[in-house]
Amino acid sequence: MTQRKVAVVTGSNKGIGFGIVRGLCKKFDGDVYLTARDETRGQEAVASLEKEGLKPKFHQLNIDDLASIQRLRDFLKSTYGGLDVLVNNAAIAYKAAATEPFSEQAEVSCRVNVFGVINTCNELFPLLRPHARVVHVSSFVAKMVTDKNATVKKIFGDSKLTQEGLIDLVNDFVKCAKAGNHEAKGYANTAYGMTKVAVSALTGIQQQQFNKDPREDIIVNSADPGYVNTDMSSGKGKKTIDQGAIEPLACALLPANVGAPKGETITSGTKVLPVF
Repeated sequence: MTQRKVAVVTGSNKGIGFGIVRGLCKKFDGDVYLTARDETRGQEAVASLEKEGLKPKFHQLNIDDLASIQRLRDFLKSTYGGLDVLVNNAAIAYKAAATEPFSEQAEVSCRVNVFGVINTCNELFPLLRPHARVVHVSSFVAKMVTDKNATVKKIFGDSKLTQEGLIDLVNDFVKCAKAGNHEAKGYANTAYGMTKVAVSALTGIQQQQFNKDPREDIIVNSADPGYVNTDMSSGKGKKTIDQGAIEPLACALLPANVGAPKGETITSGTKVLPVF
């Protein structure tokens, strides 16, 4: 077992995740794992960074598959005995022209973007070492939703909300989406936006838990990368993937025992985005 530090970035064979891996390879003192659902695409991404003189490592990971998450967990435990940086970047977003019914968009988006992240955290958080950093890649869309929807802002921003309560809210949103009455019940008419609101809420909940954890100085933040030129934005974003990686990297590389940010959503460098 090696004593080297280790960082993992989910969904990182392309887009912002790829930019985050590139940045960590340059700035993080330890091994950096690029992960992807498809091993071939993941290995191709690793080879691309190796041509730049960087040395990322690869491990298969599908956050929509609990067994896949557990295989990564077991590998990290046996190889490193712990985990120092976790960047939850993997997510899906339906295009505006998507033909899938909203009920399906809501169910699949929540399953991957919320429950996939929660499952990843549940399996990997026991491995986090003191001073570990956790980053959830979020979106300014979360604030757009809460700015326009007082109900969502109130229920997801409740300071007493627990992870179990959050899961119940997300399940209720999916249930209402299937019934076609999600807007009447106070939810927003955007599956992706609702998942990013949930992730912002999760961030605060998890930091409250870490504040009581015997492992010192574990920090979790969400990061809004801005509008980035990726497949997810259909190439319409103005930022490059390296520019989009700035905020997630800032959160992942926070120095030891820093006072803030903790449990926040970060945007435009290190500014706090008040989602709630």
